Amino acid sequence: MRIDRRALIAGAGAMLAASRTRAAQAVAPAWIKPQRLRAGDTVGLIQPAGFADDAFDIALVEDTVRAMGLTPRRAPHLLDRYGYLAGKDADRAADVTAMYADPVVKAVFAVRGGWGCARILPHLDFRIIRANPKLLVGYSDITALHMAFAARAGFTTIHGPVASSGWDSFSRDSFRAVAFDAQAAEYHNPVGTQDRLVQRIGRTICFHPGKATGRLLGGNLTVLSALAGTPWLPDFTGAILFIEDIGEQPYRIDRMLTQLGQAGILPRLAGVVFGQCTDCAPGGESYGGFTLSEVLQQHLEPLGIPAFQGAQFGHVASQFSLPIGIRAEMDAQAGTLRLLEPAVS
Repeated sequence: MRIDRRALIAGAGAMLAASRTRAAQAVAPAWIKPQRLRAGDTVGLIQPAGFADDAFDIALVEDTVRAMGLTPRRAPHLLDRYGYLAGKDADRAADVTAMYADPVVKAVFAVRGGWGCARILPHLDFRIIRANPKLLVGYSDITALHMAFAARAGFTTIHGPVASSGWDSFSRDSFRAVAFDAQAAEYHNPVGTQDRLVQRIGRTICFHPGKATGRLLGGNLTVLSALAGTPWLPDFTGAILFIEDIGEQPYRIDRMLTQLGQAGILPRLAGVVFGQCTDCAPGGESYGGFTLSEVLQQHLEPLGIPAFQGAQFGHVASQFSLPIGIRAEMDAQAGTLRLLEPAVS
């Protein structure tokens, strides 16, 4: 009897792949939802990136936390400074780990972003963090922590205002709905109030229509693209990617999206939501170049998945609180997002 070795090898390979897939599914941990916040809860204040060491600014942050009905607790190295960082890498990482080890602390707020979170990732004790799921709140450079927590800890964090943000009523209401009230929140841009026939503010641009469901993953595009190729990114297969940025010209957005595409992240997505890109207009030397929307269209439309631009999150005063890892549905034509489950227990 003649044996077809190629068929035999191919069949064995398929069986092995299927076996590995089943094994991975069998041991894959369930996504964890931290407890909701309640009035009087203690929340930790950390500075994992840039520093804010002015006494007035820190007092304002603490009063902001108290105005939310919460009790602030400073991390041990909160007021440290090391160059443009809020202390040395090991100390900033120790503050993060300490807040997750502290049973009194119910959530952790980043005071500000800046740059530096990626530097502390190797110093974090994910054994402790994973064993004590708590909401982490912040945006911008905090994206590095959000992604690493999603990859290594498997529990929900919130891409929303940092503690030093203004927390206007729109931002407060969005955060409270998700973090306190455990609502399956719906996100749609606020109605514009301009004195004009057709509103310009709050509009969205659809690159490919349709609806998609998947886990929310994302944050700041610059930070996210810098993590490509590192062990700190979660699996984006079937996810809804949300991204935003500030101070980046269209050619830089082009470069970063090219990186995410060639790294295999964009082709695995179920949908894409691009938020606000503050101060991202082309510079004078870019006359005749692409606009931001043109760059986004070039990268997102060919994916053939629902995609839109203009959602109310990013480096803006009023922003959504988006829970990382929670399943959501997006409608690209309507420019909306809707959680399919609460973010907290």
